Amino acid sequence: MSQSSPRLNLPYLQPAQAQKHVTHNEALRQLDLVVQLTVTSLNATNPPAVPAQGEVHALGANPTGDWNGQAGMLAAWLDNAWHFVTPEDGWRAWDQTGGQLKVWDGTDWIDPPVTTQNLDGVGVATGYDSTNRLSVRSPATLLSHEGAGHQLKINKASAGDTASLLFQSNWTGHAEMGLSGSTGFSIKVTADGSNWTEALSFDPATGLPGGAAVQVSADDTTVGRLMRADYGYGPGNLLGAVSENSGAPTGAVIERGSTPDGEYVRFADGTQICSATLGAVDCTTGAGVLFASPAGTWNFPASFAAGSTPALSGHGGKLARFLSFDAPSTTDVNWQVLSASSDAATVAPTVVAIGRWF
Repeated sequence: MSQSSPRLNLPYLQPAQAQKHVTHNEALRQLDLVVQLTVTSLNATNPPAVPAQGEVHALGANPTGDWNGQAGMLAAWLDNAWHFVTPEDGWRAWDQTGGQLKVWDGTDWIDPPVTTQNLDGVGVATGYDSTNRLSVRSPATLLSHEGAGHQLKINKASAGDTASLLFQSNWTGHAEMGLSGSTGFSIKVTADGSNWTEALSFDPATGLPGGAAVQVSADDTTVGRLMRADYGYGPGNLLGAVSENSGAPTGAVIERGSTPDGEYVRFADGTQICSATLGAVDCTTGAGVLFASPAGTWNFPASFAAGSTPALSGHGGKLARFLSFDAPSTTDVNWQVLSASSDAATVAPTVVAIGRWF
């Protein structure tokens, strides 16, 4: 039978052994050193000048003085002498200087290994529960990069589930953003935590917005709503081709154009104005008390709406001359310059027609 224990090297009492109390006390002293092990310092190299009874140091790689040649050993000051104990793999010791637990790995005293996989939960300065398995109570939470970019990923099981950020006040939700019951990104708000309004959403296929914050129709003028490009006007569609659908404007606000017969302006409300400078004429042909120019026809540069008759006006091109119109249609009108006296001067009259294009 061995005379000492296999793990802590504690001496056994032997049959017919003299002074058995010495052997027993040696075993107790050994237990006193290694059970609930506490060390004054780690990686120690220089013995203290006045050590205290029972003081233990974990020696470093190159100890000196009375510790010379005892690298990696535990040095204990007992009965005015240093006693050395070899630590075994897995021994734990409390480092009084560092204020933390250490483990001997056969070479060095290391921090205890920590298992971070499949934890039930983590609470930082607070407790976690089965729903909030990661809980943090702090003025701020930092998620930083590791030399490049950084992503925060929120994943859900299926399209009908929720993957979102919920903003609360006194534990009542008031705003939420993310994928709520679909794969379209949305922002929702509530005043009471119960009745939610989808303020803004984005179609995942087109990227186009919707929701209570966006116009729902061309005649929606709700204060504060965001204007849709197809319902409102700006520099991009103020000028261009006007159009309509059942009387509702669908194109630009103002359309301007010209042909060899003159110029025209169309407005989104249906108003159309045509104008032209006609060919120069004189007034020498008498007709009763009036003198007249040769008759002519003005083809409108843009047709007016079917069934409508435009209003016509013009200037004879010279004082005391005026225009007379006859048989206006949606596409043209006959005209003649009249004067109260014979005037052989050849001048160009101007004409204007106002009506509707739809």
